[in-house]
Amino acid sequence: MSIRPAEYALGSTDAEHSRLIRQALRLAPVTERLLREAGIGPGQRILDLGSGVGDVAMLAARLVSPSGEVVGIERDSRSIARARTRIADAKLLNVSFTECDVSQVQSAGPFDAAIGRFILQFIPDPVAVLRCLSQLVRPGGVVVFQEVSYAALLALCAHLPLWSACVSAARETIQRVGANPEMGVALHRNFQDAGLPAPLMRLEVLLAADPDFTLWIYDLLCSLTPQIQKHSVSLEAIGDFETLSARLQTEAAESKSVVPYVALVGAWSRKPGP
Repeated sequence: MSIRPAEYALGSTDAEHSRLIRQALRLAPVTERLLREAGIGPGQRILDLGSGVGDVAMLAARLVSPSGEVVGIERDSRSIARARTRIADAKLLNVSFTECDVSQVQSAGPFDAAIGRFILQFIPDPVAVLRCLSQLVRPGGVVVFQEVSYAALLALCAHLPLWSACVSAARETIQRVGANPEMGVALHRNFQDAGLPAPLMRLEVLLAADPDFTLWIYDLLCSLTPQIQKHSVSLEAIGDFETLSARLQTEAAESKSVVPYVALVGAWSRKPGP
């Protein structure tokens, strides 16, 4: 069973790596709350699926403390190289990364938890992946994932026409590459179809109006540009891309309201004991 996406939408350029790191700084408190709620703590052995440049793995490494261990698996060699540099810079000795498929994980023993963020949406058969991961988790261990809901984003930015148009373009692009823009809500059924108990779930959305928040959707569209062009996604409602970032900030400022950052749906379920 392979977890390689049919077509990964965001690529692995230096610019995309930098975008992921900026995004991760914003999302870290939300992800940390979910992992703590699921019972991630000192001394545990954690498997991180789709580690990318390492942000979730590094967050988990701090939660499990030096007595614990985090093993990250990632298919992209450039992302792994960046992740390894970052953990060395952070002096995190309890994190390792392996370039492999989830079905190829070599483990000396079961994991206390399998975790991931923004990865299942890009996998053609998330149920099969969840089933495979659950086999690597000890009885009583947990499976924890965070995924996006574009529907929630669109509902919260309906009063901002330009911002809404940008989110709609991103959502359409994600769909056209074969990914699931509503993977967050789908976690409830997917966990159960994989043989896990119905997960506990929460939706959390960060709201603000500062430029970093406003430019999140612009940054995302920049990373999606090759796929937007490949799949002929219309940007007519967005207008001139060269002036887009300034117009997004102006729209938010003039509305005197907030814009939503990523809408995160978190889900976790404990594997039944023997």
